[in-house]
Amino acid sequence: MKIFQKSQKAQGMTEYVLLVFLIAILAYIGVEQFGKNVRGKFISAGNKVYGHTDK
Repeated sequence: MKIFQKSQKAQGMTEYVLLVFLIAILAYIGVEQFGKNVRGKFISAGNKVYGHTDK
């Protein structure tokens, strides 16, 4: 019975670790995409300040 309880606890911990890992990956992907968007906007704004045109 104790082995079964330990097995369930280990399974629960593994599920939490996998869930946290999945959330971290999704957050990383979101930040990467958001960062690219923001970078593009800053480049565009900088080009406008210096008189360059977007092509």
